[in-house]
Amino acid sequence: MRTLSIWLFKLLGWKVEGALPNDVKKFVVVVGPHTSFWDFILGIPARKIVGVQSKFFIKSSLCKGILGKFLISLGAIPVDRSKKTRLVDNVIDEFNSRSELIMAVTPEGTRSYNENWKTGFYRIAKGANVPIYMVGICFKTKRYIFGAKATLTDDMDKDIYNIKKYLGQFQGKHPTKGIHV
Repeated sequence: MRTLSIWLFKLLGWKVEGALPNDVKKFVVVVGPHTSFWDFILGIPARKIVGVQSKFFIKSSLCKGILGKFLISLGAIPVDRSKKTRLVDNVIDEFNSRSELIMAVTPEGTRSYNENWKTGFYRIAKGANVPIYMVGICFKTKRYIFGAKATLTDDMDKDIYNIKKYLGQFQGKHPTKGIHV
């Protein structure tokens, strides 16, 4: 599957740069900007190229039938966004009960422009005491850039601003929906 992913990326003119750590077994990956379903479609082979098997949240309405089974096999965790489910606490518990877990998140929570990011990814990382690594998607240069580690302090607003600033340098498929700092 990795060879097929490399071939597909070359065929489409895309590149993967960087890597995620091999020696860290539990962390949150923040991916952005998330402006198109293509982020996900290209993200699956990008993930294979760097050798990462991450879990990710996806709206539950997409996890029905054959498509749902396929998405779950890729690592999808269906989320019903209309209900309060203690999701952050449950994911922290999962991190604490496992020896390995990588959770990929698009903090915008939507493919549309959203100035107010979901903070669950940050609260999960802090609550489970795991690092956050960032992955930038740049349609302008056709690159997935893996591996920048976020510096976390006790100031959530400042930390999220710095993550937005890093990911904001990349241009999504629909630039007007991207990250504005």
